Amino acid sequence: MNQVPGTVLTLTPNPALDETYAVPALIPGSTHRVQPPLARAGGKGINAARVAHQLGYRALAVAPSGGPAGKIFRAELASSGLPHVLVDTAAPTRRSMAFVDEGSGLTSIFNETGFPLSPGEGEHLLGAVEAELPHAGCLVGAGSLPPQAPPDFFARLVRLGNASGLPCIIDTSGPALLEAAAAGAFLLKPNREELAEATRQAGVPAGAAALLRAGARNVLVSAGAEGMWLFTAEETGAFYTASLGRSLPGNPTGAGDAAVAAVAVQLAAGNVNPATWLRAATAWSAAAVLMPAAGEISPRYASFADEVQVHRVTRGAALTQEENA
Repeated sequence: MNQVPGTVLTLTPNPALDETYAVPALIPGSTHRVQPPLARAGGKGINAARVAHQLGYRALAVAPSGGPAGKIFRAELASSGLPHVLVDTAAPTRRSMAFVDEGSGLTSIFNETGFPLSPGEGEHLLGAVEAELPHAGCLVGAGSLPPQAPPDFFARLVRLGNASGLPCIIDTSGPALLEAAAAGAFLLKPNREELAEATRQAGVPAGAAALLRAGARNVLVSAGAEGMWLFTAEETGAFYTASLGRSLPGNPTGAGDAAVAAVAVQLAAGNVNPATWLRAATAWSAAAVLMPAAGEISPRYASFADEVQVHRVTRGAALTQEENA
């Protein structure tokens, strides 16, 4: 068991029952006969907690659960051994379906949007997190918000973390990402498309700079096989890039969640070196692609960490980076 000062505490306000189907070949417009899916409790925060727990780190996942899918969600979490706190809701848990084309190695994903939580249910979720803060070493808020949820929901989580002296990672999109930046999130983790959509900036460096100006302290941007970018408020004259240097076939569904888990366990252990966060995030993300379902990573994450190339890019060179982003 890896020893860390505190628990990686995750909140997933709009979780899903993830169902993963494998087909020899996915042919649009055709009928496919498939084996029963791999069904498991999912959502970005759940997946990040699973990865940390798989590798022996202390993790606790907080999420809502309701309806028929919620019963399966709850039972699967109980059987998985992942420590968790579930808040009962009238809103049913949504479903997410992934279809893995074994021939091409590509995955098609269909995500339900979910159902609104009542204001009281949202307060119960934040209250469940607040009760666990004394044991936490890092706080993570991840995934989409339920329909009709206030865009400052994750910002409130950030303020809870800041008041407790805990680093808070937010992995979301849209207005909620901007609200979390304004609240002073320790680290935001959008992918490149989410960054451009939220900030309306062309290029990764410009988009990340907008989030830093808004109040975020660090911004980690994922770009698939191209790797990751890390920007920090403490080093405005440069940023970091990292990549494995090659693409991997597999299921990328949980790659970003594994990256969040990597940074969270580094922060919970008191590691303040951004380049180390970035190397671990890139390696864990790559290792997640090799697994059939989100929430787990291949043992090859350790060897991938040795392969990852981390570069520090000065702002003078950033103009070229931004044009090509």
